[in-house]
Formats: sequence, structure tokens, C-alpha cells
Amino acid sequence: MVRIRDAARRYGPVLAVFGTLKLAGFCSFMFLLSSSGDYRAKHPRFGGGARPWDVLATWDGWWYQQIAVHGYDPKLVEIPDATGLITLEGNSAAFFPLYPALIRLTSEVTGLGSYGAGLLVSIVASFAAALGIHAIAERLGGRRAGLAAAGLWAVWPGSGVEWAVYSDSLYVALAAWACHAVLADRWLTAGLLTCAAGLNRPTAGALIAALGVAALLSLRGREERVLRPLLAAALAPLGLLGYLLWVGNRMGQLTGYFALQSGAWAREFDFGRQTLDVLTSVPVGKFDYLFAYPFADVISVAVILLAFALLPPLLWMRPPAVLVLYTVITLVMVLTNQQIVANISRYLLPCFPLFLPLAFALRRLSLPRMCTLLGIAALASGSYAGYALFELGIP
Repeated sequence: MVRIRDAARRYGPVLAVFGTLKLAGFCSFMFLLSSSGDYRAKHPRFGGGARPWDVLATWDGWWYQQIAVHGYDPKLVEIPDATGLITLEGNSAAFFPLYPALIRLTSEVTGLGSYGAGLLVSIVASFAAALGIHAIAERLGGRRAGLAAAGLWAVWPGSGVEWAVYSDSLYVALAAWACHAVLADRWLTAGLLTCAAGLNRPTAGALIAALGVAALLSLRGREERVLRPLLAAALAPLGLLGYLLWVGNRMGQLTGYFALQSGAWAREFDFGRQTLDVLTSVPVGKFDYLFAYPFADVISVAVILLAFALLPPLLWMRPPAVLVLYTVITLVMVLTNQQIVANISRYLLPCFPLFLPLAFALRRLSLPRMCTLLGIAALASGSYAGYALFELGIP
């Protein structure tokens, strides 16, 4: 009982602040959906449904539910006579297995359908991510900084997918706690969490690389206990590589996953040409580039510029190498891909170390002022982080 009381005293305020802010943003999002009513005219797979909250399980959410219910059947199927960017039929193998596996497990344990189970997994994971981000920020800047960082996770651009049938919250929870484990010198925990992250999203490559370099750096001056960092670095890529190899084997093509991403979703490495095209077009009011979603793209451009603005202060703080490497590599991976740029506000959600400069600034405010500022952002997030993604773009 003493331990439970201590845990409640320590983590209760973090969970309360995060939960309150998320609930405010969520209700704002639902209000905007109800007010516009546009979702009623859209396909149930593509941002539509009978009720506002049905939108939360559309787009990628539909694919995750299909995997949870029916499993995988990886294949490359050409679209007859297709000559444009999209030449292959979409296939569930593009979506990594950990999140849908948890949906299925939760559904079997609770009796919920795939929608309810997926939402439950995401909500629980979002709280776990908030605690992980808080733990890192608290370790580096004190309790008030940790509280601010958890609050920023609730209102960050793209945070509308945190309480949706999407894998983002689960990935950030795994990444945050993996980074914290590195900071705490718990290498095997870090390796296992990174391995799990690799089963959840392909951007886990950034976490794998960051952990590997951090493990090598940790060996300097060590005469004992060198095995655990090396073992963690060896464990870290197994999830990601294992899934990619399994998909390639089932498709009969080693690079099958990447062929599917390119042919079915037009996602491929392009050295940042697509991102640069958008960055040079949106500020002058031009929306004639590939995959243009004007309102959502304006938000994504603002998010990219915000990330670039926060990166130097993060570097000046000289945080542990794992945080810097993870953030920089994630930024590079996201910004050098041909993709729907409107999604970048979501793809940059894992860059939680960028919260640190703002969290350190917010800790100077009194708690009521901090909560007021974050509360205003939470209400606004219903538009910029939720509605803009699901209804004015493609999340």
C-alpha cells in the first residue's frame, strides 16, 4: 500500500495533467466533427462514418483492424494498366504487427470489438508515453519540466492520433522508455523495448541507430559490464529486421516491403525533394505539388519550421547522445521521404526530445499559468492536431 500511495503521489499529477489536456483536445475535435458534419458524406474507410468518433478508426485504423481480425497475406499485386505513381494494390503487410497483435489480444481478453480494443490500446499507450517523456524531462530538468513535457505531448501537432486506432502512441511509449532505460544504464531493458518498437513502426530505425551508437559510446572507460550494452545493441534491430525479412520471404522478394510502400502508397526515399517542394510552395500560396492538402500542409510546414527552431536549443542543452541521435535521425528519415506532407505533423510526434527546450522554458511559470497555457493549446489542438489531419488531410 505504501508503494501504491508513493506511486500515486509521484505519477498522479502527471497522468491527471496529461489526461485532462487530452480530453479537452479530444472533445474539441469531436465538437468540430459534429459541427461540420462532413464525415457523414465520406466513405467509412476514408474519414467518414455514422458518428463523429467513427473517424478515429478510419484510414490506417481500418488496416490495423483488418490485420487484428484476419491476419496478414503479404503479396505484391499489380493494378492492371496502371502507369502513375500507384501501380500496386494496397496490402496490410505495409503495417507493422505489434499494434494489431495487441488489438487482437485486448479484444479476446475484454470482449471488445477491434475498434474498442484498438482505442483502448492507444489510450493506455498514450499515458505510458506521457510517463516516459515525463521521466526523461524530469531526469534532465526537474519535476516541473517533466510535467510540462508530458503536457506538451498532449497538445503537440499531430497529437490527434494519440487517441485513435493508430500505432503512434504505442511507438512513442516504447521509444521514450527505451531512451530512459539507456539514461538509467538499463541496457537489456533498452534493447528489448527497441526490439519491440521495431515491430511497431519502421521509423524505429532511428531508435536502433541511436541506441547502437550510445552503447558504443558507453564502452569508453568501462572495464566491467561491457556485455550488456553490446547485447542491447544486438537485440535492438531484431524486431524490425525480422518483420522486413518475413514480409520479403512471403512476397518472394527481399525488398518486398519497400516495393509495396513505393508502389501502393508512393512512399520512397527522395533525398527530401518532396519536402523541399512543399516548403518552397506553401509560403508563396502555391499548392500545385504532389499530394497537396492546403490547410493541413500549412500546419505541417509550421511543424517542420518549429522542429528546426527547437533543434539548436536542444543541442545547446547538451542532452545525452541517445536523445540527440534519435531526434536527428528521426527528422532525417521523415523529411527525406516522398510522402503526403500533411502527415508530417504526425510523423514527427516521436521527436519528443524537441519538447525539452519548451518544457525547460515552461517550468519557470507558476503551475496555474503553465496549465492555462497548455489548456488553451489543448482546445486549439482539436483543430490543428485532429480535424486538420483526419478531415482536411490524410493521417
